[in-house]
Amino acid sequence: MNNVKSTFSIKDLENLTGIKAHTIRIWEKRYNLLQPERTDTNIRYYSLGNLQKLLNISYLNNNGFKISKIASLDPTEITKLVKEVAQNDTTNNHAIDTFKLSMLNFDQKLFYDTYNSLLKEKNFTDIFYEDFIPLLSEIGLLWQTDTITPAHEHFLTSLIRQKILINTELLQSKNPVDTNQVFVLYLPDNEVHELGLMLINYEIIARGHQAIFLGQSVPLDSLGDLLNYYDDITFVSYFTVKPEKDQIADYLKQFEEKMLANKSMKLWILGRMLDEIDLNSLPKQIVPFSTIKDLVKKL
Repeated sequence: MNNVKSTFSIKDLENLTGIKAHTIRIWEKRYNLLQPERTDTNIRYYSLGNLQKLLNISYLNNNGFKISKIASLDPTEITKLVKEVAQNDTTNNHAIDTFKLSMLNFDQKLFYDTYNSLLKEKNFTDIFYEDFIPLLSEIGLLWQTDTITPAHEHFLTSLIRQKILINTELLQSKNPVDTNQVFVLYLPDNEVHELGLMLINYEIIARGHQAIFLGQSVPLDSLGDLLNYYDDITFVSYFTVKPEKDQIADYLKQFEEKMLANKSMKLWILGRMLDEIDLNSLPKQIVPFSTIKDLVKKL
């Protein structure tokens, strides 16, 4: 983790908070809300403390508090007011900001405290859809803009993965299989982004179906072994970065030839790589979905 960032540029703050750099500079000059330090070449940089304060200021401002009012408060009062507002907030913005701070500080306790606080108001599935999915979307953009490092992303996704595994295990201990439907969940070769697939696994188990979770980077030949055991399988896969753009059509053609000769077999697919193909040209046994919720409705 040698590349861990402990200071941030004004562009980083813009990416992390959604507040334009121009506005941040105005708030600094007019209200002295932040106190950036400067490099030897006179370039502003900000600490994690500055970032946390700006997230709190942004949160209060979005909830109707004027900047002039916020500027009159000391840091302790700002933090206290944020907690009071958050208790009655249904937008999830504060929780998402707090999860981001836990990631930037590599602070497991803050992650757990935020998660446990949400559990008092909603169940695990709601937390995943309402908090984790928007959070992961933001994290993807932050990684693409070099605002965070791969270490940050891995830290956060590992904690979310833990929560999915714990809740899936609890579900498996209480929900016996009571249908004849068999779902095989896998990711194609070199695809490792499995959080979405893990949630689908959870949802399948919750409905009493048999779920066979194979996980990351599974070759087609390995999937073929399952055809000897089941006559009716719905395969489920998530194409986030793989197969490559120019390989998706060939991959699906190979899948159809090797796995879908039996008309009772199906493939359900999701992921942003589906934007690269003509979905209307897919055979009937291959069904695309735009979101996890859309797929879950089909269960």
